[in-house]
Formats: sequence, structure tokens, C-alpha cells
Amino acid sequence: MARNGFKVLDSDMHIMEPPDLWHRYMAPEFQAQAPLGRTSENVRDLGLSFPDKAAEVRRTGTEEHRGRNYEQKQNVFRDHSERGWTGEVQLEAMDVEGIDAAVLFPTRGLHVLTFPGHTPHFAAALARAYNDWLHDFCRADPDRLFGAGMISVYDINDAVEEIHRVVGEYGFRTVFLRSNIVNGKPLHDPYYEPLWNTLEELGLPIGFHEATTSRAAQAGEQFEPNFGLRRVYSQPLEQMMGLGSFVGGGVLARHPRLRVAFLEANCSWLPWLLWRFDEGYEREGDVYMPDLDRKPSDYFKDQCWISIEPDETPARFTIEEFGCDQLVFSTDYPHGDSKYPHAVEGFLELDLSDEAKRKILWDNCARFYGFE
Repeated sequence: MARNGFKVLDSDMHIMEPPDLWHRYMAPEFQAQAPLGRTSENVRDLGLSFPDKAAEVRRTGTEEHRGRNYEQKQNVFRDHSERGWTGEVQLEAMDVEGIDAAVLFPTRGLHVLTFPGHTPHFAAALARAYNDWLHDFCRADPDRLFGAGMISVYDINDAVEEIHRVVGEYGFRTVFLRSNIVNGKPLHDPYYEPLWNTLEELGLPIGFHEATTSRAAQAGEQFEPNFGLRRVYSQPLEQMMGLGSFVGGGVLARHPRLRVAFLEANCSWLPWLLWRFDEGYEREGDVYMPDLDRKPSDYFKDQCWISIEPDETPARFTIEEFGCDQLVFSTDYPHGDSKYPHAVEGFLELDLSDEAKRKILWDNCARFYGFE
């Protein structure tokens, strides 16, 4: 396909799950507890409710908020919604945008595992059902649509088992988590070691993807009910803290073959944060970063990727500091802050060299996900 001579691999494209996904795909013993997606006049309603849990109370968990581009987005996506957000619709959207291939992340599924009180068995069943549905969704074109598998960390052994299943049975190229902590254990806790070991052994990358909504404690929630302010802070701050576990908490040092991406939270904050980590390492790393034998920024350069927004002009400072080999491109289709159908077009207007654009649009993402 190629847009203006550039092949495009979307590192983080979204699907819109059908409201009854979990009712249709969950094991029979969990049917009565299965969540149901809410629908409304908003064609991109992200709501989700569980029959045995309290109704959503946060305004950011509803569709009461409206942005200045609300009606425009409604018009753009109404046809996609009326046709059920199917795999065929996804492929048409990719053609319009100029995307050759995409790795698919959830919408409702981004917060389905953040609701408090999930038992480990139920949480694992939620992830398994989503992955079964996603595999069927990708059948629309397995050469262009690639699933990112959902895993539950309420029992780390369930996560390990599900990774082996989605890789062995479905050929998924990655799995995802949120940096938002849902089980009370930071990502550098020894509890997660079986997970990092498994990913390293399989050569499977993991993507961390945040969202503005969560039922677990989250950065930015102090701004409730102001959705706009919450959006500004929630995603980048959660990803900053997640990155801290990997570069400062020693996860990358202990697992030198692990590949990690931090998605949909901008990249322009990266130079400052890594400078801050390096400063801390020089000052007190011998006590508080005992697993590290070099600067935190060195581990990032070797093992981490981060996504750039299509119109993120301050990213030039990240490129000046670190080059562009760790940057990947994403459109965020079909979410409210996506630039669809002009995301690729907008990115190509950034003041970057053709070599940098080629790396960001395809090469870096292909290297991360292990494409030929």
C-alpha cells in the first residue's frame, strides 16, 4: 500500500469490542458474571458494567463528557459503528488511513481487568475470552491484523499460561498490560519474575498501554470530574511510573533480552525522565538501584520502545537526545483523541528526515514485534 512511499505499521491500533463479547466467549461457569458493554448515542461508547458490581460513579467512566470535536468524530465513525466495527470495517479504515498492517489493542478491554474485587479465576477467564474473540476478529486478514493478547496478573501463573496459549495456538506477536497497578504490586516486585522470564524465553515483546479511565487508583483522578484534566495526566504519568519499574527497579537489568514498549502516552517527556533517573543512579543507585550496573537510560536504549503521536512536534527533542530508533508510530483509531483519517498524513508533515520517518513508520515497529 505505502503512503507517499512509506510503508506503515501501526504499533497501537484499537478495535471496538462488541458489547456482548464476554457473554458470548466466556466459559459457561462465568456467564452470570460476564460484563456487558454499554451502548448510547455516542457511537464510541466505552462503558462497561458487571452485573455483580456497583454501577459506575465516576464521570470519566461515562459518556457525559463532550469535547469540541465530539460531533465530528460521531459523523466520522457512525458508519463504522452501524456496521458493527467488524474486521472488514477495520481493514477499510486502514486502507483509508494508509496503514499496511496493525497490531490491535482493545477499547473496553483496557479497563475490564481494573475493576476491584476480581477473583484470579474470573480475571483469567476475562482475558481468555477476549483473546478468543480477538483471534476470530483477526481472521478477516491474518496478514494485516495482529492481536495483542490480554493477560491477567491477579495470579501470575494464569498470565504465564495464557501467554503460552495465545502464542502457541493463535500466533499472537505480543501481549499487553497497563502500567496502572491493579493488584497492589509494582511491576518490579519479585511476584512478576515468572512473567518476565516467560516473555524472555519466548522472545515475545510486551506493550504497556494506558487509558484515561480505570477502576483502580490512578494518576490524575484527583481532577475528577474534569475529564480533560484527567486525560492530560493519567496516561503519561502512569507510563512514567511503569517505566521506572523497568529501568530503575531493575526489571531490564535482570532480563536483558526482554523487549518493552510504552504506548499512547507521548514520548516528549522521555529525555527529562531518563535524565532524572540517571541523576538518581549517580547519587544513590548503589543503595536504591542495586541490580543496575550502568545508567538507567542505557537499559532503555537497548530494550525499550515508545510511541510518538502523529502531531507530536516536541518529539524532536527526544530524537535529538536519543535518535529515533526506539520510536514507533500509532494512530489510536477509533478513539476520540485519534487523528483518523489524517494521522499518517499529519505525521508525514512533521519536520523529520525521510530516514527517520521510515524508521518510525515501519522499521522500528517491525523490529519490536519481530516481523520479517
